[in-house]
Amino acid sequence: MPKMVNLTIDGKAVTVPEGTLIVDAAKLIGIDIPVFCYHPKMEPVGMCRMCLVDIGRPVIDRATGQPVVEADGSPKIQFGPKLDTACTTPVSEGMVVDGTSPKVLAGRKDILEFLLTSHPLDCPICDKGGECPLQNLTMAWGPGESRFNYSEKIHLAKHIPLGELIYLDRERCIQCGRCVRFQETLAEDPVIGFFNRGRRIEIVTFSEPGFNSYWSGNTTDICPVGALTTADFRFRARPWELKAGAALCIQCPVGCNMTFNIRREAAAGGDVLIKRAMPRQNEMVNEIWICDKGRFGYHYAQDPQRLTQPLVRKNGNLTPATWEEALDTIAERFKAASDQKEGNGLLTVAGGRLSNEDLFNLKELADGLGAQTALYSNMAGGELTPAVGLPPGSNLGDLGKGAAVLVVASDLEEEAPIWWLRIKEAVHRGASLVVLNPRPTKLESHAAHVLRYPYGSEAAAVLALLNVLSTKRPDLPESVQSLSHSPGLHEAAKALAESENLIVFYGSEGLGLAGSQALAQACANLLLGTGHVGRPNNGLVGVWRRANDQGAWELGWRPIPELFTAMQQSPALYIAAADPAGDDPARFSPGGFLVVQDLYLTATARLADVVLPSQSWAEREGTYTTGERRVQRTYPAIPERPGTRADFQITGQIAERLALKTVTDEQSARFGQIESRSAIKVFERICAKYASFSELSYKRLSEVVEQWPIVGRSNLYYGGTTYSNHHGLGAQLPLANNGVSLRWPTLPEVAYPRFGLLAVPVTRLYDQGVTLRPTKLLDQRIPPAFVVLNPTDADRLHIPDGVALRISPVGGNAVVVIAKLNPGVPEHVLLVPRSFGLAIEEPTPVEVLLAERVVQ
Repeated sequence: MPKMVNLTIDGKAVTVPEGTLIVDAAKLIGIDIPVFCYHPKMEPVGMCRMCLVDIGRPVIDRATGQPVVEADGSPKIQFGPKLDTACTTPVSEGMVVDGTSPKVLAGRKDILEFLLTSHPLDCPICDKGGECPLQNLTMAWGPGESRFNYSEKIHLAKHIPLGELIYLDRERCIQCGRCVRFQETLAEDPVIGFFNRGRRIEIVTFSEPGFNSYWSGNTTDICPVGALTTADFRFRARPWELKAGAALCIQCPVGCNMTFNIRREAAAGGDVLIKRAMPRQNEMVNEIWICDKGRFGYHYAQDPQRLTQPLVRKNGNLTPATWEEALDTIAERFKAASDQKEGNGLLTVAGGRLSNEDLFNLKELADGLGAQTALYSNMAGGELTPAVGLPPGSNLGDLGKGAAVLVVASDLEEEAPIWWLRIKEAVHRGASLVVLNPRPTKLESHAAHVLRYPYGSEAAAVLALLNVLSTKRPDLPESVQSLSHSPGLHEAAKALAESENLIVFYGSEGLGLAGSQALAQACANLLLGTGHVGRPNNGLVGVWRRANDQGAWELGWRPIPELFTAMQQSPALYIAAADPAGDDPARFSPGGFLVVQDLYLTATARLADVVLPSQSWAEREGTYTTGERRVQRTYPAIPERPGTRADFQITGQIAERLALKTVTDEQSARFGQIESRSAIKVFERICAKYASFSELSYKRLSEVVEQWPIVGRSNLYYGGTTYSNHHGLGAQLPLANNGVSLRWPTLPEVAYPRFGLLAVPVTRLYDQGVTLRPTKLLDQRIPPAFVVLNPTDADRLHIPDGVALRISPVGGNAVVVIAKLNPGVPEHVLLVPRSFGLAIEEPTPVEVLLAERVVQ
C-alpha cells in the first residue's frame, strides 16, 4: 500500500499516493492545470512551462523537525520566490498549491504570448481547429492581443510529408517534444527528432521510408497543435462536422477499442464515410493507443470493390442473382449433401474475423445437418486457454515488480503490437521478462532472460524450463534433455517459478497444428507445475493470427489436420471469411458444391457455385473475444452497404429454408431456433448454451468505470484526442473446469534438410491479407513477397541480397520472391512471411534457386 500524502490545491484538500505529480493530483479533483509538453503516459520534462503554479510548503523547525504553526494553530506555509512547473513537481505532505494567483495567471499569459509570436494565424483552415489545445488554452489563459509585430513572424515550410502516413506543418509546431518522446520512449522507434536550434528548430525524420514506425499515428493524437496530421484526414473534414461511432479493431487478437469519425459527403453521392479511426480508451486492453494497422486499415469496409449482390454459377459463369434464388439453391444443395449416405457431407469452414454471433449461427447450422466444422487456422491449443487462461480481473497494466512474463514462438510487435507495448511497459515497472525464440525480436531487448532453441523444439524448450525446476526425468525426449543444459535456462526457470504472477504468451512462429498444440500443452504444464493458474494476472494467452480465433475456440470451433484434403473430398463446402485458394492455390481444389461468404470476390469466391456478399464489422453490431478472453461489443458506425447482409443473418436465413424442407422433425425444430434478425438475440442464445458466457449480456458489455488517466473531448490538452469510453469495456470470461492436467505432449520431429533450407512461417504486421490490401495508405508499406535467410547460407548458395529467388516447397508450387539477408536468422533456415504467396504453414524443406538461373 503506497504512502498517502495530504495537500491543498486551489483551496481543495486532496489525498494522493506519494510520488504523484501536482498536475495529476489536480486532475483527480477536477482542477485543470494547463499543459502542452506533459502527457500522463510519459515521463515529465518541463519544457513548455505552461503548467506554472505557486507552491507553498510547511515551514519546518530545524531544532524539533516539526512544522511551525501560526497563532491560530494552522501550519505556517512559505511560498517560493519563483513559480514551479506542476508537471515535474511531486506532491509533499502539507503542500499548498495556488494555480489562480495573479502571478500564476501572468506567467501563463506570458507563455502563451511567447508561443503565439511564432505561430501562424491559420486557425480557420487548420486541421486541428475545433480540437486544438493551443486554441482552447489561449481562450482560457492567453492575452487578448499580442505585442509582437506580425511582420516579424517566422515562416517555415508547410505540408511536409514525413513518409506517406503523416504530414508536418513546421510553422504550427510549438516544440513541446511529445511526438519525439513518444517515439523514443514508448514506441522505441526514434525515427523523428529535433533539428536546428532556437526559432529554427524543427521536426525531421531520420528513417527511410519516412517516419518508419508502426506507431506514427499516435503522435497526431498527442500533438497539441496542428503540426502533425494523418494523410487520410488532412483537409478532409473539420472535427465539429464529424459524428463518433464506437468500434473495435479486428486486425489482431488484442481487440483495441477505437472510435470511427464519420460524415455524410456530397462528393461520395451522399454516402456516410469513415473519415478517420481514433483510439478509444480501455486501460485493460489498449490503454489510449492503437497501431498504424488499426488506424489506417479500415478502408476495406468502404472499398468500392466490395460485393453487393449474390452470384450464382450458371453455364460455367458467376452471374448476379437475387438473395432468394441464392439462398434457395444453397438450402437445396446442403440438404442433398447431408442426405448422402456416402462421403463426408457438408464441411463448414470459418475464418477468425467473424464475430461470435456469426460463428455461433454457422456452427448451429452445421451441427443441425450433422456436418463437420473447421476453424481456418494453423494454430492449435485453444481448448487449453478456457481452463488455464487469464481469469477475470487480469490486466497487463497491473504487472510490475513480482510479476513475470514468458513469450515463446512469437514476435509480438509484428503479431499483436499493443501486447508488445504493454509488456515492455510492465518490464519498466519491474516485471521480469523471459523470451524464447530461435531468432532475435524487438521485445527481447527488455528481457531479463533470452533463450534460443532450434525451430521445431518450441515445446521442448518450455518443457526444459519445467524439467530443471524439479528432479530431472530420465525418460524425457532427448530434445528436452539437451535443452535443459542451455546457458541461462536455470536462472530463467527460477525467475518464472518464483514470480508472484506469471503470464505466458505462446505463438505460432515456425509452427503448424501439431507443433502449436504441443507448445500450448507445454506452456500449460509450466503454469500448472509452478502454481500460476486460477488467479488474476496468471495464465496462458494465445497469440492468434486473427481477431476472434479465441472466440471461435470458446464456441467449439477447432482447426482440423489435412484441411485441404477434407475440402476436396466434401460434396458440399461452405466457406465464410476465409480465402484458402488465395493462400494456397496449389492445394485448394473443392470437390463439390462450393458456397463462399465474403466481402470481396476473392480467389476462393471465383471458384464458387454461389457467392454471398457479407457486411463488414463497421456496418453491424456484434461481439469479439480477445486473446485475453475479454468479450467486447462493437457497434455499427456506417450504414450497411445495400445488397449485403450480416454473416449471422445469412446463415439464419439458410436455416429458415432448411426448416421448411423435409429433413427430420428434430432438425427442423433446431433450424427454426437459429436467429436471423437480431445480433442481440443470437448473443442471448450463446449465453444460454455456453456456461462461460452465462453471466454476460450486451448491457453488461456496455458498462464502463472511471479510468485513469482522464481523457476525452474536454481534456484535449492533457491526454490528446483519444476518445473517452462510453460504450463498454467488455468482460473477461471465467475459467472453465474442463479437466486440463499436466501431461507430456507428443513432440513433433523436424528434420533439417542436408543441402536446402528449412522454410518456417512467420507473421508480419503489414501482410497481403484481404483486409489490408484495399487500404489507400498502408498498401505502400506492404513489401513484395520476400524471404529472409542468414548471410552464411546466402554465401553458400551464392545468393546476393535483394535478388529474386525461386522457392520450391516439397509437394508445392514454385514461387518467385525477393531475398533479404539478416544475420539474426539461424543458419539453414528460411523465414517465410505468411500471406505473401508462399504457402508455408509448418516447417518445410525447400529448394532455393536464383530466379535468373531458372530462366536461363
